[in-house]
Amino acid sequence: MTNTDQSDSAAAAKAGRGSKATANVTAAPLEFRNVVKRYPGAPTAAINDLSFTVPAGEVCVLVGPSGCGKTTAMRLVNRMIDMTGGSILIDEKTIGQRQPAELRREIGYVIQHVGLFPHLTINNNISTVPKLLGWDRKRMAARCEELLELVGLPAEMGRRYPSQLSGGQRQRVGVARALAADPPLMLMDEPFGAIDPINRERLQNEFLRLQREIRKTIVFVTHDIDEAIKMGDRIAILREGGELVQFDTPHRILAEPADDFVAQFVGADRGLKRLALTRLDEIELKASVDGAGGQTISSKATLREALSLMMIEELRPVAVLDPDGNRRGYVTIELLNQSLRRARTDTGTGAA
Repeated sequence: MTNTDQSDSAAAAKAGRGSKATANVTAAPLEFRNVVKRYPGAPTAAINDLSFTVPAGEVCVLVGPSGCGKTTAMRLVNRMIDMTGGSILIDEKTIGQRQPAELRREIGYVIQHVGLFPHLTINNNISTVPKLLGWDRKRMAARCEELLELVGLPAEMGRRYPSQLSGGQRQRVGVARALAADPPLMLMDEPFGAIDPINRERLQNEFLRLQREIRKTIVFVTHDIDEAIKMGDRIAILREGGELVQFDTPHRILAEPADDFVAQFVGADRGLKRLALTRLDEIELKASVDGAGGQTISSKATLREALSLMMIEELRPVAVLDPDGNRRGYVTIELLNQSLRRARTDTGTGAA
């Protein structure tokens, strides 16, 4: 399946499946205030004076090289480890005043290897936190059914055991379990890192579809800058010692890296990465052109995918088709260049 096909698949899934689980959705802002974490005997801090705010309903991706403290920062939020200094606030309330067990029941948590209980059915895995909160069986059963639908799994799968599911299916169950009690905040620690590349992209697309429906506040840890750019509304780039180097939108980070460290981390191909942030249905296409090639591309494809196809077509314009197969117009090299210039201006960084 191509990138374009996967984008179309995710869009079709969104259009074809409503969300019964969104009626009472809540999301809470998250704030780090001058957070410090020092381990006894360590020569330097793991987290040093970390401050940023994640607005309610946004995905914040923590990214950086190994040893930069991104996972440590995330684990401070649900008090799996305690900070040395500073404060963390969820919905303007400091976590230091909360009992860790109580706090964790109100925060969804998804890890790389899922961590499902092998001796429990999928429904019982999803019901772990609701059961601790005292939900009755009827309510838990209804919640399991709607969450399995939300993550794209059939209801009958709830009667199976984790060993009977594929890796991608188990990862979807992990997301469903994290959402079970409708938490205002979710933590995701490299949730797709152990998945093969094809299924990883499918899960990323499905997650983005899901987030458009549920609008949770999410802290997402990854070591992959491409994944960070794709998944995040905002990105926090850390360097060794837990120092925040840049906290901004993907567009701004790619258009104007804060320093050489960020520029090297995002890569010399950051212009191409910027093209991947915009879809063809988000720009004004040419109504007619001369010398178009014979290839066509979906309007749900990104500008980067369009450029790749045009390179095969000797940079000739490519026809863009809507989901019904009707021609919407043409994309040209000039349009791609204009889009980059416009995005740069919109981020306040001046002309290209």
